[in-house]
Amino acid sequence: MGAGCVKVTKYFLFLFNLLFFILGAVILGFGVWILADKNSFISVLQTSSSSLQVGAYVFIGVGAITIVMGFLGCIGAVNEVRCLLGLYFVFLLLILIAQVTVGVLFYFNADKLKKEMGNTVMDIIRNYTANATSSREEAWDYVQAQVKCCGWVSHYNWTENEELMGFTKTTYPCSCEKIKEEDNQLIVKKGFCEADNSTVGKNNPEDWLVNTEGCMEKAQAWLQENFGILLGVCAGVAVIELLGLFLSICLCRYIHSEDYSKVPKY
Repeated sequence: MGAGCVKVTKYFLFLFNLLFFILGAVILGFGVWILADKNSFISVLQTSSSSLQVGAYVFIGVGAITIVMGFLGCIGAVNEVRCLLGLYFVFLLLILIAQVTVGVLFYFNADKLKKEMGNTVMDIIRNYTANATSSREEAWDYVQAQVKCCGWVSHYNWTENEELMGFTKTTYPCSCEKIKEEDNQLIVKKGFCEADNSTVGKNNPEDWLVNTEGCMEKAQAWLQENFGILLGVCAGVAVIELLGLFLSICLCRYIHSEDYSKVPKY
């Protein structure tokens, strides 16, 4: 390998590792966000699913490893330290294997996850009260208001709430209410709302002034619309990782002896 080619390889590898360093920070931040978030679908699942919490810790671990890997790769590439390049190669290979494993597990457990999500949401709906104060109930109110959906499959899921169906006037979940575009959508209503000019009688869901589409359909539609983007991002990350593996092994083979004097001392 010529000196010019080696120089190009070094700085391309440095650039890749800089990207990995940033990517690691993003992954770590995403894991922390999953644990800290209290106002989204993530929060709804987290309170009843230990697997999501485990996933958050996995993200934090992978993010931390990616940051360390990016640091080692940058130092190893610029200073031509074979040991650091070897560690970088091993770390990157392990992360690539882990990503493929997680993708396969997610693919084969998608139906199980969907069922678990549905059971969690229905449990929230059945036990929802007019004075909702729990984090799960507040998170679900936020989801319905922001996504403009109602219930899991449809707004009829709310007919399984005994307190709601016990009202003698037209009453519905406030977070499901249809709102105009000009209204302040940042304010999330909670509890149950009574329709104006409603008469005493049966609380019929046909009369509710709510969004009728279920949140499951909204989630599926979002995934279908953005599937190409998600797939492209995953494929792009995989290609960059493969290039990093290739460049690191090429540079590692070129370096025949260790010179630890090149490693910066702090």
